[in-house]
Amino acid sequence: MIKDYEMVIGLEVHMELATETKIFCSCPTTFGAAPNTHVCPVCMGLPGTLPVLNGKVVEYAIKAGLATNCKIANFSKEDRKNYFYPDLPKAYQISQYDLPLCEHGWVDIETGDGAKRIGITRIHIEEDAGKLVHDDEHGTMIDCNRCGVPLIEIVSEPDMRSAEEAEAYLRKLRATILYTGVSDCKMNEGSMRCDVNLSIRKKGAKEFGTRTEMKNINSFKFVVKAIEYEYKRQVEAVEKGETIVQETRRFDPDSGKTFTMRTKEDANDYRYFPDPDLPPIVTADETIAAYGRDIPELPDVRKARYIKEYGLSAHDGEQITADRAMADWFETVAGRTKFPKLAANMLLSELLRLTDSEEFVCPISAEKMAALCDLNGRDVINSSTAKKLLVRLWNDDVDPAAVVEAEQLAQINDAALLESEIRNAVAANPKSVADYKKGKKAAAKAIVGQVMKVTGGRANPVKLGELTEKILAEE
Repeated sequence: MIKDYEMVIGLEVHMELATETKIFCSCPTTFGAAPNTHVCPVCMGLPGTLPVLNGKVVEYAIKAGLATNCKIANFSKEDRKNYFYPDLPKAYQISQYDLPLCEHGWVDIETGDGAKRIGITRIHIEEDAGKLVHDDEHGTMIDCNRCGVPLIEIVSEPDMRSAEEAEAYLRKLRATILYTGVSDCKMNEGSMRCDVNLSIRKKGAKEFGTRTEMKNINSFKFVVKAIEYEYKRQVEAVEKGETIVQETRRFDPDSGKTFTMRTKEDANDYRYFPDPDLPPIVTADETIAAYGRDIPELPDVRKARYIKEYGLSAHDGEQITADRAMADWFETVAGRTKFPKLAANMLLSELLRLTDSEEFVCPISAEKMAALCDLNGRDVINSSTAKKLLVRLWNDDVDPAAVVEAEQLAQINDAALLESEIRNAVAANPKSVADYKKGKKAAAKAIVGQVMKVTGGRANPVKLGELTEKILAEE
């Protein structure tokens, strides 16, 4: 039943901009301050106050648009979005409606079937709302510190067809924005949040189904879980003859389910109109070009360079460049070793297992990592020893070459010695030899494992495998 349908996904991503002050006033944007201490009459919406647009917000939004291949508007405006916001005192949000700052962009992601382009409908600026704090003793309390913190909202086209594609898009978007420096994209602090719009349709159908929206999801893992649950829920509902209602839903991380919050509003429900207190945003082409020159090398450009210079696969290049700190670290390692591809493999397959942080933080210096890669690449140590040394380096700042010498961890490459140990293992394992003669090639692994055990895991695995096959063939 599930396989008869496909999901159609579009994402709305909110990112708080890394300005020092709010979008329309001089209150600080520092995270974690005592409740209601970073507020003033403007961001509290008191009568008679007038907003003044923070120019840095426009600059940062334009940089985000350029980094995601958007067309930047020379003329845009700000609008009032009317809605009952319990955590936004003036009861409307200053946003952008029909003339956004950035439109018609895209980012490329890597999927199991190769590269895929995800369209970006628009990027617009707006102010954030405050925060509701629910407490059993005091009820619901309001913290207005976040009121007026500048946001960009990045609205994608409905181009994604799986939870994996949605996650890849979010990771690519986060990486791209992080490279520009316009937001810290810290999902745990709420500076990057995602609304998921999802509908279903029969495979091969052209028309979209009725979509639901899941609000304010703040981790990649929860986005995936929310999509998987909502897809299954909609398919089961349609199969029962039920009608999917356009609505806003909440994802509950504890249960892994989504629940109805309210019927989904349309644009006319918000009664958008131009904000009378704010002039239009007029940006010259020369200014836009100057902002573009400030943007550093972005993930896609870096990935292409890594593929060309270091021989990495598109997948590995995508994974490494997804985190700027990781890419910077890898590039330093790659510049100090003759085996950059080996460094990439160890980074992605082993090093990332040692941390569960969404941000790359590595206690191993690039110099020590490069030295370890050289030892492995020159066959001084085998891959098994390299993995053990990597864990050692993670916990202790030691010299890998000195450890190899002091603890006699060097790989055994001597063919005569390896052949002698293989013959001893063959003599001790007649069943494995008999199985091998019957065509069970996997039986050779028992002999290899025995030699590895005797040599303390230091035998050259390639030579060991070749010699084992040769000797077993002679038996």
